[in-house]
Amino acid sequence: MSSSSDFQQDRHSFSGSPQKWTDFELPGDTLYYRFTSDMSNTEWGYKFTVTAGHLGRFQTGFEILKQMLSEERVIPHLPLAKIWEWQVGVACRQTGHQRLKAIHLLLKIVQCSSQGDCDLTLLKPLWQLFTHMENNSCHDSAKPGILLPLHRALAELFFVTENRVTELGSLQEYLLALNSEDHLHRCTAQ
Repeated sequence: MSSSSDFQQDRHSFSGSPQKWTDFELPGDTLYYRFTSDMSNTEWGYKFTVTAGHLGRFQTGFEILKQMLSEERVIPHLPLAKIWEWQVGVACRQTGHQRLKAIHLLLKIVQCSSQGDCDLTLLKPLWQLFTHMENNSCHDSAKPGILLPLHRALAELFFVTENRVTELGSLQEYLLALNSEDHLHRCTAQ
């Protein structure tokens, strides 16, 4: 079972007796599974139950972290670098409203962090998603000026992050880390 059709992301493999199976969670809204029999038994196969989202787990964590990041007296005691790393991972793996909420928390962390708290280069996968959305919106003249919520959230995140790294004097290093060499060559050629 996996969260991707190529079975490369969030992969869980099981075989043998049902006692070897354990509960697990997959991010996103789609489950891919493959059943393969080795023909060693004449049993009928396996049965599993899929439950959409455990009510409250993500939402509860989001609300707690949002509240903690809103309390100025609490922020110095938080492991912001680790929280940042986790939230970037969540924003990359999740979809829909959960991705938007993870990006919201990333924005709060950027706004309240001090120099060196967060490795901003971890944003590279989200930067690639954002630039892909930017390129597609430039070519889509059917809906001029309308941005999807994810596109708006990423635009705000990267606008605030760029201002933050400019304040810290590390804009050049940040931009070099986010962009591929090929992209930089294309920009230079333009």
